[in-house]
Amino acid sequence: MSERNPPIDGPTGSISGSEGDDELRFRDPEKADALADRLAEIGDELDDPPATVMHVCGSHEQSIAKFGLRSLLPDTVNLVMGPGCPVCVTNMPEVDEAVALAEKGVTIATYGDMLKVSGTAKSLDDVRSEGADVRVVYGTQDAVELAEDLDGEVVFFATGFETTAAPTAAVIRDDPPENFSVLSAHKYIPPAMEIVAEMPDTEIDGYLAAGNAAIITGHGIFDGLVDRHGLPVVVGGFEPLDILAGLVKLVEHVRDGDQTVENAYPRCVTRDGNRVAKEQLWDVFEAVGGEWRGIAHIPNANLQLRDEYAEYDASKRFDVDASYLREQSGSRLLHDCICGDIMAGAADPTDCRLFGEACTPADPVGACMVSSEGTCKIWHEYGGRPDL
Repeated sequence: MSERNPPIDGPTGSISGSEGDDELRFRDPEKADALADRLAEIGDELDDPPATVMHVCGSHEQSIAKFGLRSLLPDTVNLVMGPGCPVCVTNMPEVDEAVALAEKGVTIATYGDMLKVSGTAKSLDDVRSEGADVRVVYGTQDAVELAEDLDGEVVFFATGFETTAAPTAAVIRDDPPENFSVLSAHKYIPPAMEIVAEMPDTEIDGYLAAGNAAIITGHGIFDGLVDRHGLPVVVGGFEPLDILAGLVKLVEHVRDGDQTVENAYPRCVTRDGNRVAKEQLWDVFEAVGGEWRGIAHIPNANLQLRDEYAEYDASKRFDVDASYLREQSGSRLLHDCICGDIMAGAADPTDCRLFGEACTPADPVGACMVSSEGTCKIWHEYGGRPDL
């Protein structure tokens, strides 16, 4: 079966130990310092510093913050995080649907990060405290096994980008039990990168793309984005040296005015990606437009089950009416949350007056403080711009 309907078009080295050393080493301080020095040299050669580059992955931000990588960056390089947290961009009506199903007595299985994400009036954690059956799982297969163990209906509230959508598709194609269905909040990142590149308040010079998603899609998926917007894209891994090496390549391209895609994660990413996973992904899902929380309506950025798999689509299996939730009061202080600006790269978490005060991981207001991949939660835990 050929790949169906991917909506966006789709010289590299490796980091290792010393010569003759076969061990891959990604946390070598000397190599990190050498890469930082090289980044400073390139930054001094920029025509119009600083170069603002954006990554779009919560796992990148975790490594950047945990290892204090921003402290190694020169003043000529500004690194911001874009909409790389799928939990954070899950829209309120999507959460409302899951909440409404839970209140109807359906068992909801989802990732732990989704529990405290607010809908219009309630989160899944709220309804679980009221007695609804909401279970934390670590993947789609766990939700299937839960359905096999229970008699009642089990709905997997599915979130994540291509990396988790592909396993969801594989499970749906594998004849899951009749009492299992999926409420898809899966997202597709390339269209969001396009939208951010067009935003007037987000002036970026290039992208550090997520290596985990590119394992599925391949790095060729970014060719069209580069052609349309003239921005270089470098696909990077997640260890500290991966990120620094990717930034060196990216800022080199910015300096030289290159409009190109480069794969700086060749041990995992190829041009075409995982063809089997892509085939399954686009066989089960189709890309449709949808609202990303706090950002915009983005064409082709939500993943919806195709009609051929309607029997596993919870939004079609159940008559989900969540309108009553919109009639209840909304989340406190939510109007003061600037998660949208943060995910668009137009603001930092510390620009938000709620950050660390009214909004904390224990009592989050915005979705960016809920997820382990949310910029606010990461900065609250590690700090975002350390001066070491």
